[in-house]
Amino acid sequence: MVINLMKLETYGWNNTHQKYLQEYEEKGYMPARVLVEHRGHVSLMTEAGEVTGIIPGKLYYDMSKEALPAVGDWVLVSPIEGEKKGVIHHILPRKSQFIRKMAGNTIEGQVVAANFDYVFIMTALNQNFNIKRLERYLTVAWDSGAEPIIVLSKADLCEDVGDKVAEVKSVALGVKVYAISSIEGIGIEDIEPYCMAGQTAVVLGSSGVGKSTLINTLCGEDILKVNAARADDDRGRHTTTHRQLVCMHHGGMIIDTPGMRELGLWQDGDEHGMQDVFSDIEILAAECRFSDCSHSGEPGCAVMQAIEDGELSVERLDNLRKLEKELAFIEKKKLERLRLEEKRKIKGGYKRRKDR
Repeated sequence: MVINLMKLETYGWNNTHQKYLQEYEEKGYMPARVLVEHRGHVSLMTEAGEVTGIIPGKLYYDMSKEALPAVGDWVLVSPIEGEKKGVIHHILPRKSQFIRKMAGNTIEGQVVAANFDYVFIMTALNQNFNIKRLERYLTVAWDSGAEPIIVLSKADLCEDVGDKVAEVKSVALGVKVYAISSIEGIGIEDIEPYCMAGQTAVVLGSSGVGKSTLINTLCGEDILKVNAARADDDRGRHTTTHRQLVCMHHGGMIIDTPGMRELGLWQDGDEHGMQDVFSDIEILAAECRFSDCSHSGEPGCAVMQAIEDGELSVERLDNLRKLEKELAFIEKKKLERLRLEEKRKIKGGYKRRKDR
């Protein structure tokens, strides 16, 4: 089977993916990238054009949410003859992924997007501006495996842009920060270098920060619907209702995501997002007299001394503790779930032996 991959190169296909294709090409599978995620199926871009990707029942019901195809994933599918459909058989290894805890009480991770190079963390320079929320998004972004970029939108509605940028830079250590206005065209040229051919970015942020407006600007046309934020509190209306990948006029790709009112932390491996976001506190903690210092009044605590000297805000330390507590709770619940699953397996195996 000869596959023309020129069309897929527009969507980021490269030699790294090619080695996986060689293993399955003889089975008649073809590569595709997930464009849009729906319930039970996805929209795919193949070398022959857009098709519907069917997720087999075994894949959909037997695997965790993290293992299911997500927007940005590269998958291998077998085409269904005479139909614009294909059955998904394999998901190629991800170079990056943005995972959050599923909303509500469910203790399970959900992959929001995959295979991107940059994470645009958007927050508006109006009533939406929130440093603690920004620290939370940064933690998840660093854990994704891609480079976070902070985009401060609606600069035309802010009278103290410079002060807000400085405040963000004080907590977003080592992260590039840009103030923009999609409506006025301010700062868009600073974002465009991250949107070149072969590159993929994902946009994260709460409702009403201007994610869809920015994407329309970068695409050079109104691809996504835009709703105005409520005038009384600047809270956004959910313009985007599902995740999707679109091409920009510079040749790069961008993944739009619905506004998230709840962004639960989730760790899956050796992620170190918390250390990256709060590296200033880690450096101070290394100077404490006691290695197990809790920064709660112990003598010789460098962290508390920095707070007294005005070098560190108590709010930043409090937010670190809050995020650490949340993550510890999630890890505890994950272990409890694993123990219950192991018990069920053992009990099921014993029952099968007994029934023989």
